[in-house]
Amino acid sequence: MIPVGCYLAFSAVLFFIGVFGFVTRRNLLAMLISVELILNAVDMNFAIFNRFIFPQHQALDGFFFTLFSIGVSAAETAVAIAIILNVYRNFKSDQVDRIQEMKN
Repeated sequence: MIPVGCYLAFSAVLFFIGVFGFVTRRNLLAMLISVELILNAVDMNFAIFNRFIFPQHQALDGFFFTLFSIGVSAAETAVAIAIILNVYRNFKSDQVDRIQEMKN
């Protein structure tokens, strides 16, 4: 059996990779992927802490939070990709630095 600390360490590494990718990347799609990594790390923590707090019980609160978060994340991704496509059509670039002003 893998100890809980290993799962938490993996989740922390995943979270910091996402934060690093979001801060250093200027591509909108790469930034979206970094946000998804951050959300996946949070989802892992929901499930891990559910197992850690209720080891003998069949409490599924953390898993339901995880499923809800995955659903919200999927909707957020669909909206973000639509926005990125619209920005690319209008500005012919998906780089954050090249978009100087947003038009109405």
